[in-house]
Amino acid sequence: MLTHKELKARALERADVNAEYDRLDEEFQFIDEFLKARTAAGVTQAEIAERIGTTQSAVARLESGRGKHSPSIATLEKYAHALGCRLELRLVNEMPSRKEDGRTTRPTGRAKKLGAG
Repeated sequence: MLTHKELKARALERADVNAEYDRLDEEFQFIDEFLKARTAAGVTQAEIAERIGTTQSAVARLESGRGKHSPSIATLEKYAHALGCRLELRLVNEMPSRKEDGRTTRPTGRAKKLGAG
């Protein structure tokens, strides 16, 4: 029987699986931030639900990333505030830009922040 690590490595050898894995990476990192914050705060899903006025199952869907609909920014802000955090959204330039002389520059990797909360 394969271990999880071996199964993952084998699956990622397929180009289609690898592409989908990469596509979902940012979403899973985002969800992981929420889970880490809740764990660090020592708060259960039920406690978060009570604090933001929803159900435990709604919090579970939000944390799984498998819901039919993406949560609104307002919902994400409520979740963050219930943990004593603030939500911070960033736009990161992925496209090269052109200087006045026509040369192409690479993005610096610095993020422009849109503060929320």
